[in-house]
Amino acid sequence: MDTPRRILVTGGSGFIAGVLIRRLLAAGWQVNTTVRDLAREPALRRRLGVEPGDARWRCFQADLLHDAGWAAAAAGCSHAAHLASPLPVGVPRDASDLIVPARDGTLRVLKAARDAGVRRVVMTSSVAAIAYGRGPGEHRFTEADWTRLDRPGVPPYVQSKTLAERAARDWVAREGGGIEFCTVNPSVVLGPVAGADPSASVVLVQRLLQGKVPALPNIGFGIVDVRDVAELHLRALAAPGMAGERFIACGGFTWLREVAAVLRAELGEPARKVPTRTLPDWSVRLLARFSPLVRNAASELGTVRHQDSGHAREVLGWVPRPPREAIVATARDLITLGAVAR
Repeated sequence: MDTPRRILVTGGSGFIAGVLIRRLLAAGWQVNTTVRDLAREPALRRRLGVEPGDARWRCFQADLLHDAGWAAAAAGCSHAAHLASPLPVGVPRDASDLIVPARDGTLRVLKAARDAGVRRVVMTSSVAAIAYGRGPGEHRFTEADWTRLDRPGVPPYVQSKTLAERAARDWVAREGGGIEFCTVNPSVVLGPVAGADPSASVVLVQRLLQGKVPALPNIGFGIVDVRDVAELHLRALAAPGMAGERFIACGGFTWLREVAAVLRAELGEPARKVPTRTLPDWSVRLLARFSPLVRNAASELGTVRHQDSGHAREVLGWVPRPPREAIVATARDLITLGAVAR
């Protein structure tokens, strides 16, 4: 594949996007990126380390819910990395608040990319589109699996990621023309934090450090470092033969109690508020009657989802960091940035 001239990265102010854009610029790519409000451009420029007037980086205003701005953002691009998608800290009242922007926004980006002559699109999906709807217990997942939305209790965020990826693949098959489309499906993304306003994916570590989690429920999740997610995107953008591919990005399954233990062991005094007490399952189920957020946790009690990254290792030579490294990097940066109250 010839050297790309310019790439569109959607959701430029996001956690993964910031790391990816810096890597792309360092590798010689020219980058168009989008934000919902151009008032954020100066802060984003500083965060990315881009000097004013540097033509390698351009910022455009575009919203997943509206057509305006996407054609201009995609113009002149040979590649696109679609990272923009809503990721809430809490549980929305209406699942459509997540599903509509995730699904319809993805189709807007794909249409703009096709019309601009983009050759390859790498979409950031999620293991949420792979590993849910199976009930409690221990499960193993590969890229061949899809979340089952016909099961009750599938969280809105999981619905949004599943429906958005399916819609994207269906659209590319019908109307994508010559676009090569593939997805990167990360588990919970941790790692170095660039700003004092952390993304939803690192808020749990922040709350543990702040002492806002009084006890530890028996839940766990896959963890992957943001630097490794960006690296996987880079490899998927450049490698030949990516049409239709799907890559799980996970460094390993980790119990919440193990996350807490890593924080206490590695940070010492700054982790003094991290809980040591476990929360009995019956207590979580009782609290779930009154809180949608706890209800989601209750559905995860004791469940193990092994997410196999072997395909990314085999096809792209991708090797992730261990979860411990991502957890510690997240915590140290949150403390340095003042995002953890003393």
